[in-house]
Amino acid sequence: MSAQGLASFAALMADPTRAAFCLALLDGRAWTAGELAKAAKVAPSTASEHLSKMVEGGLLSEERQGRHRYVRLADAATAQLVEDLAAHVNPAVPAASPTSLRAASASAAMARARTCYDHLAGRLGVAVTDALLSRGLLDPGFSLSASGADWFARLGIALEASRHRPMARPCLDWTERRPHLAGTAGAALCRHAFEAGWVTRIGGHRALKVTDDGLTSLCTLLEIPASTLRPLPN
Repeated sequence: MSAQGLASFAALMADPTRAAFCLALLDGRAWTAGELAKAAKVAPSTASEHLSKMVEGGLLSEERQGRHRYVRLADAATAQLVEDLAAHVNPAVPAASPTSLRAASASAAMARARTCYDHLAGRLGVAVTDALLSRGLLDPGFSLSASGADWFARLGIALEASRHRPMARPCLDWTERRPHLAGTAGAALCRHAFEAGWVTRIGGHRALKVTDDGLTSLCTLLEIPASTLRPLPN
C-alpha cells in the first residue's frame, strides 16, 4: 500500500460522524442509514453521504433489501482496527461527560458489559478472560490450551479453525485498558452466552445485561464473583 493509500484509508475515520458510525457498528450487526443517522445525531442525507465514502473505501460493506440499505463493518479485522484505535485514545484526555442520567446509565452499562463486534467486552469480557487465564484454559500467550479446548467441548461449543482468523487473540478493552478474548474462541463463547441466555442486549445495541442464569453459570463454571457481574451500587 502506498502512503497516499494509507492516508486515504485513515481519513475515512478522521471525522466525528464516521467515527460514531464505526463505534455503533461494533455491535456486529447491520444498520440502516437512518438508524446510524439517529445514533450520530446527523441528518439522513449527511449520513448517506458519509456511508457512501466508507463503503467505497472498503471500511464498510453494504446490502440492499427493497428500499432499505444496510451497512456493517467490512469484516472482523476492520472491527479489530476500530476497537484497537478506541483503546489507544489517550486516557489522560477526558471524554465528554454524560449530559443526563440516561446517558450516564448507558455509559455505565457499556463499561460493565458489551459486545465488541462478535465477542464479549467491558468488565464482563475482561473478567471472563482473566478466569480462563487463571485456570489454564488460555495460555499466557493467548493460545487455547488442551484443557481449554476440552472446556469448550464440554459446554457444547464448537470451535472451527480458520485460516483467516486466529483461534484466540487478545483485544485491548477500551474501558478496562486490559485485554479481553477475541478470535474464533471469543466469538464462539459470546454466541453461546446469547444462546444459553447468559446475557441479553440492553436497548437493542452493544450494552449487555448478565441474566440470573448467566450469573449462576459464570460463577459456577469460572468462579467469577457475582459482584463483578452485577451493576455497581449507586
